[in-house]
Amino acid sequence: MDLTKADMERVNQLILSKAGSDVQMIPEVANHLISSGGKRLRPMLTLASSALYGYKGENHIKLATSVEFMHTATLLHDDVVDESNLRRGKSTARTIWGNQASVLVGDFLLGQAFRMMVDVGSLDALDVLSSAACVIAEGEVLQLSVAKNMETTEDDYLSVIRAKTAALFAAAAEVGPIVADAGKSGRNAMKSYGMNLGLAFQLVDDALDYGGKAADLGKNVGDDFREGKITLPVILAYRRGTEEERAFWRKAIEGGESNDQNLEKALGLITKYGTLNDTIGRAVHYGTIARDALAPLPDTAWKSALMEVIDFCIERVN
Repeated sequence: MDLTKADMERVNQLILSKAGSDVQMIPEVANHLISSGGKRLRPMLTLASSALYGYKGENHIKLATSVEFMHTATLLHDDVVDESNLRRGKSTARTIWGNQASVLVGDFLLGQAFRMMVDVGSLDALDVLSSAACVIAEGEVLQLSVAKNMETTEDDYLSVIRAKTAALFAAAAEVGPIVADAGKSGRNAMKSYGMNLGLAFQLVDDALDYGGKAADLGKNVGDDFREGKITLPVILAYRRGTEEERAFWRKAIEGGESNDQNLEKALGLITKYGTLNDTIGRAVHYGTIARDALAPLPDTAWKSALMEVIDFCIERVN
């Protein structure tokens, strides 16, 4: 955050100006989510990865803003699909302005993201980010197809989060070396770093939903359960349980009985089978792969900061 502070101020200014519109509802909806206190980790990755390879121009600001707009658009769409009422501790845009406005403002932000990518004039950067947009949408649809299905395997689930979450981390990190003309090895290193960081980040989020505190989460503990979401702690508890316990999971998740009373039992089973620790163990594994992706690079303040991001993502569970 310290290293990217000056550039992030410029990104934030660009975010506000590009979220503007003569149609009053657009900036209202966009700014509701933009100002809700997210960490802005993805655009920071773009800034850091371009600086890591010595970039001196202006285009990283536009690309970082594009990345944040893509992320914001997917959150607006996600909340509609998931029928979520809270995001980062605040009412979601859909509960205030309705589903239609949320979807359409998300589309507006995606359009603005692509306009900025075109402004940058790099076909490679456009290719990486537009491909990520397709993969994210595929991940959303894949998640719908496995939703509330307790036979979902760990591999199925990893495919979902690789597309839904990790793809944008990977793209955000890869466009930095692209604008810095760092060549294939730089792109590959940052893409691998971003992809594995994204997987670790999401797995920790999954663990926090059952083992965190509401104040830290910006949502209530057990929200994933209440929404009937199948995440790794649940998949592992289901696989390891007795037939009677598996029947409970099917009733709760597939049968729509994911209420607070059943949440207590779910937490008990997750504790019984140690699935939070194993989910965090998987996150640590992907964090190690991300670390190895950066290992051959020269030791600089930027490299150290990117290594620290891995620790930050995983240590949220402590």
